[in-house]
Amino acid sequence: MKIVTAGLVNALLCAASIAASAQSASAPAAAPAKPAESAAPAAASAPAATGDALSGTAAWYGRNFNGRKTASGQRFNAAALTAAHPTLAFGSRVKVTNSKNQRSVVVVINDRGPSTPGRIIDVSQAAAQRLGFIRAGTAEVKVEVVAAAKPRRAKK
Repeated sequence: MKIVTAGLVNALLCAASIAASAQSASAPAAAPAKPAESAAPAAASAPAATGDALSGTAAWYGRNFNGRKTASGQRFNAAALTAAHPTLAFGSRVKVTNSKNQRSVVVVINDRGPSTPGRIIDVSQAAAQRLGFIRAGTAEVKVEVVAAAKPRRAKK
C-alpha cells in the first residue's frame, strides 16, 4: 500500500510540475525538477533583495534545541533573536511582524527550516515572546528582508 501511495504522490507531483510549466509558456523552458533533498541547499545561496517580503505562518522553537548546532554552524540560543528560513542566506536580517497585534522584531537567519508544510519561518523563543505568540505556538506574520547577508570571501 505504501509503495502504491508513494507512486501516486510522485505522479501527482510530476503532473503539477508539468501543469505549472505549461502555464508559463512565454517563459524559457524550466529546468528539470530536482529532488527535495537537493532543492533546499541550492536555493539557500540565492541572494535576497532588501525590501523583499512575504506573508504566512510562523512557529517558534526554544529550549529543547539550546546548544545544538544550527545549519549555519552556530550554536542555537533560544534567548537570541534568530530564525530558520528555507532559502534566505545565513546572516540575512529580516523583520517579522505579527499580523494580529502588529508587533515586530528583527531576527538574523542562522538555521534552515521550517520542516512543517505551510510554514514560512521558525523564530527563536525570544523572538516569539516579543511577537506575542508563545502561548499560541504559531502566528500569521509578514517577513521583510531588512539586510541581505554580506557575501563571504573565498578562502585561498
